[in-house]
Amino acid sequence: MKASDVMTTNVVTVQPDVSVKDVADILVKRGISAVPVVNERAELVGIVSEGDLLHRTETGTVQPRSWWLRLLTNEEVLASRFVKANARKVQDIMTRDVVTVGPDTSLGEIATLLEKKRIKRVPVVKDGKLVGIVSRANLVQALAAAQKDIRLAAAPSDAAIRDKLLARLNNEPWAHSSLLNVVVENGVVDLWGIVRSAAEQQAVRVAAETTAGVRQVNDHLIVRQLEGAF
Repeated sequence: MKASDVMTTNVVTVQPDVSVKDVADILVKRGISAVPVVNERAELVGIVSEGDLLHRTETGTVQPRSWWLRLLTNEEVLASRFVKANARKVQDIMTRDVVTVGPDTSLGEIATLLEKKRIKRVPVVKDGKLVGIVSRANLVQALAAAQKDIRLAAAPSDAAIRDKLLARLNNEPWAHSSLLNVVVENGVVDLWGIVRSAAEQQAVRVAAETTAGVRQVNDHLIVRQLEGAF
């Protein structure tokens, strides 16, 4: 799946000259945590999140700093913090260097990006224009839909299930597949053999549980550290 398959297209946006108070009202009334900023040509120019509104003069949440810490802090940084705490227009507090993706970006890439950048959502841009937004919630919704599709798919034969599971284990560097045996009957998988750790045992079970067509997994595996194994 890709961004265009799960993105929210009816995105609430604001323009750079909107007031900070109006943005706060939008976040509260819409129940959202961020809003993209676009110009008159619908081009993405920034984004404002709840984090940008945390430390404000109006609410008395500006973090006090000791005189010695102010001496150690770059003047440009101090000036930027002052603007963040006191500016009245969105264009002065918005994040301009926005992380974006394209409509064809895979969900795997998006998930990695959200985790790596520690962000909750990413705007989807095409030809410079905002066309949607993908949030963590959208990824969870995609997972729910994928699980539904799996349940609706035609059940494979027991032999096909066994072959697919064994092939999967053979391709995993942590699995000692030569020590394992898999028996499948009516979609019920029985796992037999020896694994070298509890982690491997758990991973084998998860591999079985997530193989298409499997209805139940019975784990008979024995954890045993083999002599001479490292």
